[in-house]
Amino acid sequence: MNANTISKQTEIKLLNFFNDRIDPVEMAKTLRQVNFTLALCVLSEHETFQSEIIKLRDSFYWLNELAETLNPYLEVE
Repeated sequence: MNANTISKQTEIKLLNFFNDRIDPVEMAKTLRQVNFTLALCVLSEHETFQSEIIKLRDSFYWLNELAETLNPYLEVE
């Protein structure tokens, strides 16, 4: 495990993200849903169950939001 600390700016971004966008408990649930769905797809030879597609779509949204919070890539300056 990496022992590096995050910058104050990143810490503020994370705090704002979890205070303003999504509850940390919901984010943890989202991460677990993505992991479960991706593992399930791999194990079932890329067959995705319809009920899992919605969870996967929502999970990717939040993962992208977190990534953009940490390191904006899609923002136009």
